[in-house]
Amino acid sequence: MKIIFMGTPDFSVGTLEALVGAGHDVTLTVTQPDKPKGRGKSMQFPPVKEAALAHGIEVYQPLRVREQACIEHLRDYEADIIVVVAFGQILPKEILDMPRYGCINVHASLLPKYRGAAPIQWAVINGEKVTGVTTMRMDEGLDTGDMIMKEEVALTPEETGGSLFDRLAGTGAQLCLRTLEAIENGTATYTPQDPGAATHTAMIKKQLGEIDWNKSAPELERLIRGLNPWPSAYTYLNGKTLKIWKAAVSGQLRDGTQEPGRVAEVKKDRLAVQTGQGMLELLEVQLEGKKRMTIDAFLRGYSLEAGCRLGKE
Repeated sequence: MKIIFMGTPDFSVGTLEALVGAGHDVTLTVTQPDKPKGRGKSMQFPPVKEAALAHGIEVYQPLRVREQACIEHLRDYEADIIVVVAFGQILPKEILDMPRYGCINVHASLLPKYRGAAPIQWAVINGEKVTGVTTMRMDEGLDTGDMIMKEEVALTPEETGGSLFDRLAGTGAQLCLRTLEAIENGTATYTPQDPGAATHTAMIKKQLGEIDWNKSAPELERLIRGLNPWPSAYTYLNGKTLKIWKAAVSGQLRDGTQEPGRVAEVKKDRLAVQTGQGMLELLEVQLEGKKRMTIDAFLRGYSLEAGCRLGKE
């Protein structure tokens, strides 16, 4: 099929690569504008732009897709379908109605659950056992269109936001190919979503990563995994930021005599912190200005005693 592809982050790249590999005619890739990044604030291409250019695909980066100039530009390509994967802007009706087969979206959740931003991280943070990918025919709402296909993915006990991101990206790419085949041969079915079963996820912001030690150990352990690798969970140690990359619920969910945030136990290879319910054992950390390291390596270079407090002073 003749396709316009719309996407921006790493998650979108796998689907673009799959479309090209399957022999589809991707005539245009639409992505967000380049953004400054790093200390030098040099302009950086979105991952989808890099992938498109590597395949010799034309790239278009409108500031707003709702502008009439953008709409008319897309119309010139006479695409059979528009495939959207984490593009980052809501499409107007003029674009949704433009292609012969409409616009389809690859969404990283089992709709109608987890509509909106960051469904991958929230699935880990909320302790879901199963999530997945849904393809849908887009409408003017936010992830409200008719569902076409779904594929479930089970979360592992060690699942992080990053590992689930990678697995769902691969699943989504293959599901998109099967969806396009069904649309093209007329076997696709379109199932309306149940709005009563819908849940919405908020965007992930850096502030979400600040550890609230009053929460339970299982909640905090899931938060740490869900925000790994970005934006990462963190606390403070003597005024410096301490990122927590990996942790484990320590034994039984017993309550201690320490207040939440107090270090309850320190050994040469063990650091356990009291939470609002149970103990959290820190396994991998990174102190501000230092590299990421296992807790035994950290404790060899940093002296901590039971009773000291983590968090803002």
